[in-house]
Amino acid sequence: MKIEQNKVVVMHYAVSDSEDTLIDSSYDHSPLAIIHGTGYLIPGLEKALVGHEAKDTFEVSVSADEAYGQRHDELVQTVSRELMQGVEDLQVGTQLRASTDQGEQTVIVIDVNDDEITVDGNHPLAGIDLKFDVEILEVRDATEEELAHGHVHGEGGCGHDH
Repeated sequence: MKIEQNKVVVMHYAVSDSEDTLIDSSYDHSPLAIIHGTGYLIPGLEKALVGHEAKDTFEVSVSADEAYGQRHDELVQTVSRELMQGVEDLQVGTQLRASTDQGEQTVIVIDVNDDEITVDGNHPLAGIDLKFDVEILEVRDATEEELAHGHVHGEGGCGHDH
């Protein structure tokens, strides 16, 4: 069975940057299980999966534009520390939720001093071309329940109420 829209795909992956620095891998734990075409994966990887089937292994390079997008300097902002009153333990790397003109957004603290805090609203992998090593373990039709819930169920269902 080939991967296409609404097929369940169970796969292992390893993702590296253009310098071959490993960013993440599923090989040392459970494989990833997704419903193809639901937007769970970055666009470049999702497109690369189409037509593959169980037991396929392949590499794919995904440009930043087809991954997490380009970096946008305007998403880096320095704000008064007073705006963060009540936020405990502010340090570099802290993730916060911020209200923006586009709605709620996750930002990461990249600099802290006595008076100001600098936050970055870019995804940590924005602007980075990625390389994936992929092993397809299983491809099957998604059940009606999985399609209705928008995610893959394990044995006995998804374990939560909808």
